[in-house]
Amino acid sequence: MSVEILFTLLAALLIVLGMAGTLFPALPGLPLMLGGFLLLAWADHFAHLGSSALLIMALLTVLGLLIDFVAGLLGAKLTGASKQALWGAFIGSIVGLPLGLVGVILGPLLGAAIGELLARRDAWQAGRVGLGTLAGFLIGTIAKIGCAFAMLATALFAWFW
Repeated sequence: MSVEILFTLLAALLIVLGMAGTLFPALPGLPLMLGGFLLLAWADHFAHLGSSALLIMALLTVLGLLIDFVAGLLGAKLTGASKQALWGAFIGSIVGLPLGLVGVILGPLLGAAIGELLARRDAWQAGRVGLGTLAGFLIGTIAKIGCAFAMLATALFAWFW
């Protein structure tokens, strides 16, 4: 098996893992995809994926990561989250990872709500902050998925046109 084929297969694996990582926070989805596309371009001697396409993909990676980070914080902050709720959402997201997709979704929500209760806020406010955190998480995830598909579209466009 030639090195180019091996690198192409590894690039495809990174891209597929990256797509999965847009849904599962344990994997750095967009950076894995970018790494896969860089490896694919290198294996192809940059014949199809050039600097313009790779720059667009790098910008999409940064944009997706920024939106994901900011959306979660804004979702919590716009509902009046305390510092304890923000820490709770962070800890909840880590604790929820081993529980699969349900844990990834419910971990930050429950963590933020518990953080609000620890900050001596009432249950209504805790629930509100938990839902705000969940909304921010979902918006960030949708943005990452959109950036991932935009990266795929950029690669396909560059490869075939």
